[in-house]
Amino acid sequence: SSKGTTAAVAKRVVPAVVSVEVRLGAQGGSGSGVVIDGNGYVLTNNHVVSMASDSPNAQVAAVFHDGTRAPARIVGRDVKTDLAVLKVEVSTPTVAQLGDSHDLSVGDDVIAIGSPLGLAGTVTTGIVSSVHRPVRLAGEGTDTNAVIDAIQTDAAINPGNSGGALVDANGAVVGINSAIRTLGSTSGEGGSIGLGFAIPIDDARRIAQELIRTGRAQHADLGVNAKSVSDGLADGAQVQNVRDGSPAAAA
Repeated sequence: SSKGTTAAVAKRVVPAVVSVEVRLGAQGGSGSGVVIDGNGYVLTNNHVVSMASDSPNAQVAAVFHDGTRAPARIVGRDVKTDLAVLKVEVSTPTVAQLGDSHDLSVGDDVIAIGSPLGLAGTVTTGIVSSVHRPVRLAGEGTDTNAVIDAIQTDAAINPGNSGGALVDANGAVVGINSAIRTLGSTSGEGGSIGLGFAIPIDDARRIAQELIRTGRAQHADLGVNAKSVSDGLADGAQVQNVRDGSPAAAA
């Protein structure tokens, strides 16, 4: 039965997902993260930890499903993809199996695992509602400025799921849950009715490896600033200016 499959997958993957807690003075935030490496590297969203990035007094902790708390250090983060990698000093953590997001089809079963509203180890199920959905992630008190090529899902996702795992029926991580569309309050605190968005793991894996290796991610850059325009028939981008010393200037 499908119930058995979901239960078996949850049992296997929940231990590889952590709650990420950030404290800076009286301010705090929480999200989720996925253990992607036996050395204690945890993949999460940049917007979960950006508040702690440039303050020496900030505390970031990972809380494992058995209640173990451990301090986490930010290894690297990338505002353009909304991803960050943390390092947690723990021995032999449960590591998530990473899958292939390019194989996903609309209608595939998926399971979201994370800590929505601080409720650790929450599992919700749904399907892939759409693939290659462009979603903008920006602002809301963080320095994230990204457009992601998202996997859309109707698995219930709420604030706090960010950075957690979207897994397929085999228990392989296919996405990092990152955003919701909501009709709730404008602060983004409203719940989502079937509109969750995840960064495909094929993209996230590449960025994570780069962050672990070098602490930062390199991105191709044209060197033009553009704005969206429409003439009523077609939409496009209009070049505003070309930045000095950029590839576009050289061309």
